[in-house]
Amino acid sequence: MESTTATEVKNMKYANGDTMPAFGLGTWKSNPGEVKNAVYTAIEAGYRHIDCADIYGNQAEVGEGIEKAIGEGLCQREDLWITSKLWNSDHRKEQVEKALKRMLGDLKLEYLDLFLVHWPLALKEGVKMPEGPDDFLSMDEVPLTETWRAMAHCREKGLTRHIGVSNFNQNHLAEVMKEGPAPEMNQIELHPYLPQEDLVNYCKQNNILVTAYSPLGSSDRPEQMKKDDEPLLYENDAVKEIADKHDTSPFHVLLAWGLNRDTAVIPKSVTPDHIKSNLKANEISLDAEDMQKIANLDQDYRFVDGSFWAMDGSPYSIEYLWG
Repeated sequence: MESTTATEVKNMKYANGDTMPAFGLGTWKSNPGEVKNAVYTAIEAGYRHIDCADIYGNQAEVGEGIEKAIGEGLCQREDLWITSKLWNSDHRKEQVEKALKRMLGDLKLEYLDLFLVHWPLALKEGVKMPEGPDDFLSMDEVPLTETWRAMAHCREKGLTRHIGVSNFNQNHLAEVMKEGPAPEMNQIELHPYLPQEDLVNYCKQNNILVTAYSPLGSSDRPEQMKKDDEPLLYENDAVKEIADKHDTSPFHVLLAWGLNRDTAVIPKSVTPDHIKSNLKANEISLDAEDMQKIANLDQDYRFVDGSFWAMDGSPYSIEYLWG
């Protein structure tokens, strides 16, 4: 990883030489009415990486925030790195490009910097979240390779500069690499309770970059996705001790941990002070002792456990999702 002097944010380099800021703004759970200002505030503060998705339902406002920032001269389009994701109901080959063009319209952009397959599973057209097993399509009906070839076609047409995946395990990655180009990115849940060392190492061995979602533990995700008595990362004693040592907050330690592993992190916030403060994570250098203390926290604990895809009668199991 390299450093950019303008923002003091590390960069991740792609095979073609393109660089992506390793620190970005996540927009999952950012409500309409808030996300436009969050995106504008982030760009004003020095962020140049914005992470979006079709299913978040707020891309039009994300686009407004980007448009305002560019219009006021805070940046140019080529200074920004914009990622978005294909939803599960658009996996058929004839749907992928249409979905991407619709997203570009919402974002008011001519191209994405990175386009990801959001999950390694398919839903029937028009389904946002499944209400029953009949809402799913199996991998026999829509293989991952069909979707992946259509993603590669979008890159060839210049609608996106780079393509990748999200929530893919080693088996899913190997499957798409058999019949197409290797994904350039895998965006997965990563934090000290779920470091996923084997998967991160597999990605590195195959020149697949990694982005950490929910790097702070996603305590603000929807209530139906939460478990009783789930742990709070930022209240962990070891994390707080390291924060005290560096005269910073537990949140900054968690983000610095992700950056220290050469992964990108995309914390979500709509609070201006938090958006600006989170950038301080780039200034923290964790030493070997800090990293070992954090490594000892591994619980193989998923905050986003995927159980909503594994309902009775679904063609997808927890084992299929995570291996």
